[in-house]
Amino acid sequence: MTLLAWNDQLANQHPQMDQTHQEFVLLLDALDIAQREGAPDVLARYDALVAHTVEHFAQEDRWMAATGFTPENCHSNQHRQVLDLLGEVRRRVVEEGQTELVPRLLPELAQWFEQHAQSMDAALVFHMSQVGYDAASGRIERPIQPEAAIAGCGSSSCS
Repeated sequence: MTLLAWNDQLANQHPQMDQTHQEFVLLLDALDIAQREGAPDVLARYDALVAHTVEHFAQEDRWMAATGFTPENCHSNQHRQVLDLLGEVRRRVVEEGQTELVPRLLPELAQWFEQHAQSMDAALVFHMSQVGYDAASGRIERPIQPEAAIAGCGSSSCS
């Protein structure tokens, strides 16, 4: 059984983002399988997922910063909250032996990711296209003026 499989609903038609998201889904599913099978490398797989997620979120945060989001926008705040949670789960597993937290976390993380990709990340891709942002070069055709900086996430699901 797959915890989360890559599908068309997760694709945002942004090659770099979609590749990163596909990698996230693969790491998440591999970790889920490893923990269900009692593999000895669960913590190493967890750490690999976290390392990937740190860079994944940093990449999106760089795109937001380059295209007119305020540093404290709700999309980036959500990234920080997820990273904080991942760190706290790791701490409790290592320091307190609460290994049951990983199997409890994974379905919730999968559900969160689906919603996040379909709302906030989709809105980010739309925003980047609206301002003419090329992620590869960093070039932006229609920059946002500082007084119009985005504090939300650009999605109707963000309040």
